[in-house]
Amino acid sequence: MEFSSQKSNLLKELDLVQGVVEKKTTIPILSNLLLEAGESGLRISATDMELGVRSICAAKVKKAGAGTVPAKRLLDIVRSLPEAEVRIKALENHWVQVNCERIAFKLVGMAKDNFPVLPTVPKQLAVLPANLLATVIDRTIFAISNEETRYTLNGALLVLKPQSVSMVATDGHRLALIERQVEVEDLSNELRILIPKKAMAELRRLLSEAAEDTKVEFAKDDSHLFFTVGDRLLISRMLTGNFPNYEAVLPRENNKVVELDKDLIAAAIRRVALLADERSHAVRFQLDKDKLEIFSSSGEYGEANEVLDAQYQSDPLQIGFNYQYLLDFLNVVGNGGKVRLELKDEQSAGQLRPGDDSAYQYRYVVMPMRI
Repeated sequence: MEFSSQKSNLLKELDLVQGVVEKKTTIPILSNLLLEAGESGLRISATDMELGVRSICAAKVKKAGAGTVPAKRLLDIVRSLPEAEVRIKALENHWVQVNCERIAFKLVGMAKDNFPVLPTVPKQLAVLPANLLATVIDRTIFAISNEETRYTLNGALLVLKPQSVSMVATDGHRLALIERQVEVEDLSNELRILIPKKAMAELRRLLSEAAEDTKVEFAKDDSHLFFTVGDRLLISRMLTGNFPNYEAVLPRENNKVVELDKDLIAAAIRRVALLADERSHAVRFQLDKDKLEIFSSSGEYGEANEVLDAQYQSDPLQIGFNYQYLLDFLNVVGNGGKVRLELKDEQSAGQLRPGDDSAYQYRYVVMPMRI
C-alpha cells in the first residue's frame, strides 16, 4: 500500500471517523483504522463492534493495498503537519510510514486480517433529505435516557411512512416528538426503527459535513442499520425491544395556554436557575393574568425570582419544572419567535411547542415537579 493525499482532505476524514474508534478497549485492533488504497482512492474504516464507519478520501494511489494504523496517533500526526501533500506507505511487519515535505513518522500497525469485517450494505429501503434527518435528530437526541437499565430508551424511535417522517425520544421524565409531512422516496410500507443514541450522534456528525441537497440512503438487515451519506457510510447495531407507547402520554386537555418570547423566557430561566437547588434543578412557575413569575430557592445559596409579561388569560396556576429540561427544548428551537406552554393543572405534564408555523410539528412534554 502506498498513496498520497492533501492534508486537508485526509484530516477531514480522519476527524470524522474518530467518534467510532474504541478509546478504552481490551481488543487492540479496535483502536486502529483500516486503510485501503484502491481505484476509488483511499477507503478509511473504523469500528467499536457496535458502530462502524467507512469513508472515501481523495488520494493518488501508487500501490494498491491495505493496512491498519493507530487512529488517534495518525490523526494527531496529520493535524500537526503543514498544509501539503501527505504520503503514506506500508512497510514490513505492519509498520506504516508517514511523510510530508521533510517530515517523517513510522507507526506500528497491526495485521489487517485482525480488523473486523463490516457487514455488507443490503438493498436500500428509503431515501431521506439530509437536512430533514439532521433536524429531527437535533430536536430529540437530548431527551434520550442515559440509564443503561432502560435499554429501549437508550435510543430514539424513527417512524418512516410513505408520506411522513417522525422521531420520538423519552427518558421517562420528558418526551420530544417531531414530525414532518413529506414524501419518502423508495418507501412502500411503514418502518419503525430504534436508533441508539451514539449512532444518532455520529450520524449527525456526518450530516454536518453534507451538502444542503444531500440525500441519505437507509437500509437494514436483521441486526444492523445502514446510513449512506454521500461517500460515507455509518453502520449501527439495532436496538431490540419495544419502544413505549408514547402516544398514550401525549397531553390532550392542556387548555391553559401561555405564549412567551423564546429568548426572554430562556434568559429568565437561566438567571433564576443560578440559585436553584443543585440536586433537583427545580424552578417554580406562577401564572396569573398576563404575567409569569419564575422562582427558585436553595437552602445553601438563597432564592431568586423574575417577572415576565405573558399572554395568559386562564385561572392562576403554579407548577414546578426541572429548569434544565426546559432549557434543552429552548436551546434547539432557534433564535427569536414565540413558544407556547400548554398546561392542565399542577400535577399534569406540561407541553411546549414552537409558536411559528414551521413545516415541522414539534411538541415537547415535561413532567412537573413537586416543590
